[in-house]
Amino acid sequence: MSDFTRPLAPPPVLTSRELALFQALVEREAGIHLSQAKDALVANRLSRRLRELGLTSFGAYYTYVTERGHEAEKVRMLDSLCTHETAFFREPQHFELLRERIFPDWIAQAQAGRRARSLRVWSAACSTGEEPYSLAMSLLEAFPRGSGWSLEVLATDLSTWALERTQEGLWGLERAATIPQPLLRAYMLKGVRTQEGMMKAGPELRALMRYARVNLNAPGEWPPGPFDLIFCRNVLIYFGAEARSRVIGGMVQRLAPTGYFFLGHAESLIGVDVEVRSVSANVYTPRGGASPRY
Repeated sequence: MSDFTRPLAPPPVLTSRELALFQALVEREAGIHLSQAKDALVANRLSRRLRELGLTSFGAYYTYVTERGHEAEKVRMLDSLCTHETAFFREPQHFELLRERIFPDWIAQAQAGRRARSLRVWSAACSTGEEPYSLAMSLLEAFPRGSGWSLEVLATDLSTWALERTQEGLWGLERAATIPQPLLRAYMLKGVRTQEGMMKAGPELRALMRYARVNLNAPGEWPPGPFDLIFCRNVLIYFGAEARSRVIGGMVQRLAPTGYFFLGHAESLIGVDVEVRSVSANVYTPRGGASPRY
């Protein structure tokens, strides 16, 4: 019996033509612009799908995902190409603004009878859930149970894989490093036995959460407003200019008059015609609204 087998077939090569096909498809479907420099990323992330389907070229895979009846595989393709970088309380200055300025203003407005005691928050492109759960912790600290406030955090993402992780609300303990200790102790459960080394969102957080798969490039499928907070951070940097303008415009339309729209630190409204005014770095409110500048 021989101790040798046939050599493995070389991995398929992504040609420039095939890359162009996937670039056009992904931008059309999801608004995400894949530059020429992303060829290695596209090849690496889609190679697994080729192997699992028994396909020998990226061209064959493109034909497969664009055929009628293969919509589920198109979703898997987009899942593979999504970036899931995130962290709890990422860009902490935004959470400081909420805690020190915005939330106290809303409480004062409610006490004066100028607003309802209800808040709706949308974490768009929530990835694996660190952002929406950070928002939920922040809300519960400012508006605790029994205070008479109705709270809702909607977590959405294009990736079904990421959304499943968000709904699960389970992370490795190493992800806890950026959660303030009082919030970690109050709202997270530490795993024991088979879950040792893990942490799970507690029931108070879960009571606030809602989940939905949302394609930001398809505004007709978006949740209805108004929202008091919309966080859409560090995702529009991957969009083309036209899609970015369309997304920002649609989100601003879903803001309450005293609501706030948050972008990531590397994003801006340059080149986007939208009726907002800046209240802080990468934080905007509808123009003509009653929100102060911080």
